[in-house]
Amino acid sequence: METKPGDETVSAVAPYRTGIDLTTKTRAALIPLLNQRLADLIDLFTQTKYAHWNVKGGGFIMLHELFDAIAERVEESCDLVAERVVMLGGRAEGTTRQAANRSALPEYDAGAVDGVDHVRTLAHQVSLLAATTRKAIGAADETGDPTTADLFTEISRSLDKDLWFLEAHLQGR
Repeated sequence: METKPGDETVSAVAPYRTGIDLTTKTRAALIPLLNQRLADLIDLFTQTKYAHWNVKGGGFIMLHELFDAIAERVEESCDLVAERVVMLGGRAEGTTRQAANRSALPEYDAGAVDGVDHVRTLAHQVSLLAATTRKAIGAADETGDPTTADLFTEISRSLDKDLWFLEAHLQGR
């Protein structure tokens, strides 16, 4: 059912009316998809900060700064996704507990100490999120929302670049 001016019927997933020309059904499909990627992004953000804070060994300052730069880009993606949820009439479910309960990423390797261990662990996490983000592009496209698909494309491009930065440290070893 499409939400029209004066129509008080809205989905529990999309509780707020909006003038965006997407049906309630479409918005109800997009909001959980966006909230899932938001949880994953928040988890990746905190995992990247963990690496930033705890990295040791050779190349410390370079990796410390690289991890912080990646965390900043991931945080920007969190904001984009959360704002899109709200634009579509939903609630951005982005508290730490919500993200921890929903994230599809595996737990970070708390045994990582040396820079290479952190790089390897982060590269794995980024690659997993990049893959699920690419799937989200297709899912958003299937709903008929090129704007959300484009948002996921932007995030995918950023994750791929961060993966390249991380993997460059591992290649040639």
